[in-house]
Amino acid sequence: MTDTTTAPAYGPEAQFDNWIGGRWVGSEDRSANVNPSDTSDVLGRFARADAATVEQAITAARAALPAWSLGNVQQRFDILDTAGTVIKERAAELGELLAREEGKQVSEATAEVMRAAQIFKFFAGETLRNTGELVESVRPGLTVEMTHEPVGVVGVVTPWNFPIAIPAWKIAPALAYGNTVVFKPAELVPASAHELVRILIDAGLPDGVLNLVMGPGRVVGDAISGSSEVDAVTFTGSVGVGAGVIANAAAAGSKVQCEMGGKNPLIVLGDADLDAAVEAAVNGAFFSTGQRCTASSRLIVTSDIHDEFVARVKERIDGFVVGDARDANTTMGPVVSRSQFDQDRKYLEIAADEGGTVHGGAVVDTGTEGYFLAPALVTGTTEEMTINREEVFGPVASVIEVADYEEALAVANRTSFGLSSGIFTTSLKHAAHFKRHSNAGMVMVNAPTAGVDYHTSFGGRKGSSYGPREQGRAAREFYTVHKTAYINAG
Repeated sequence: MTDTTTAPAYGPEAQFDNWIGGRWVGSEDRSANVNPSDTSDVLGRFARADAATVEQAITAARAALPAWSLGNVQQRFDILDTAGTVIKERAAELGELLAREEGKQVSEATAEVMRAAQIFKFFAGETLRNTGELVESVRPGLTVEMTHEPVGVVGVVTPWNFPIAIPAWKIAPALAYGNTVVFKPAELVPASAHELVRILIDAGLPDGVLNLVMGPGRVVGDAISGSSEVDAVTFTGSVGVGAGVIANAAAAGSKVQCEMGGKNPLIVLGDADLDAAVEAAVNGAFFSTGQRCTASSRLIVTSDIHDEFVARVKERIDGFVVGDARDANTTMGPVVSRSQFDQDRKYLEIAADEGGTVHGGAVVDTGTEGYFLAPALVTGTTEEMTINREEVFGPVASVIEVADYEEALAVANRTSFGLSSGIFTTSLKHAAHFKRHSNAGMVMVNAPTAGVDYHTSFGGRKGSSYGPREQGRAAREFYTVHKTAYINAG
């Protein structure tokens, strides 16, 4: 029988367990969930699974698969639709929680929660739209059906930067198409994941269909991606970890999908609407504390407007209020953790050592012990510099000055990543050419590189992505397998 005990109140003494096969499973090994705006604020202590616990979760998911995959699609619709409704109704509360554990400014955090609600609503509808094809065979008397069936047990491994939206866009389609799930959230942000799982339990999800296993990636993530009992693994995170996931899944014979970051260019040409371009650059580079894989980390600007563009961006970021993520007056919250904070500062040191000029990037004293860093713009850079080659994943953007559109496009494409790219121009010729010749999976014209719709496909090229696209109707390719059935009615 499902254990639906009420979650403990968040605080330093609260303990939160893994969810396996319809019951809460504790552990002697626990990690503290710390507020990056105030490290004295501990949300609770969350159970850390070991490899044996992960195996229990996989076994539970395998046992639940037949009934769920062959069950009534109306049940799937109702559960996902109800979850979407509840998430939307609790958006303000969940947004506060997300801001508290991850450091995203509260209005952005609440918007992320609303996105999760939209995703569940969309995939509730997809449960009823899993159409196939019926065609005549070239052989008399035969007909051919081509359908899409659940892939099986899906391992879901998610990052810390979008602690409810990314789990939603992986879990919702997995469940919609009849799969069962073993879910590992990032260890920095387990509270949002815990709430999401509870919402789905309360919506009526059967035991074993969704299992939550928390803990470090090197233990829990490796156990999931390396299991031959997991049919598919979907991962979002760093390139280094993603390479390991791909290798583990390949050895285990699992289907695999990875999203692994970006070094996204935003080109600004001399004919651009400069006000709009500056706003998009600031939004793309510094909102969500720059901790987005689609962030505009390389600003490629033609010489005729370079100085004015840089001056305007500096003016905008100088006006940022860096502070507690839950304060409505805050423009930008903290960096998520000490290690990320130190990494961001190290990249700024490298940029200066290599000849760049760093504007901003100072440590901000807010009166609490948190990871506060002012937004930083690095100018006078060349494309060979480290700051333009490696993903920083913080409130840091660099500017590369170029002569014209042709040079801008060449610089934009010379990267090992290929997630998102953008251009600001009023030239239809350049816009059309860029859409076709940009080597990125997502191209934005006169819009920020960050920000995508929940009903459209998401993914990149080169080192940014591996496997089928995520989100929208494209998600079906990963979460289902094709079956072709021949029927002889004679």
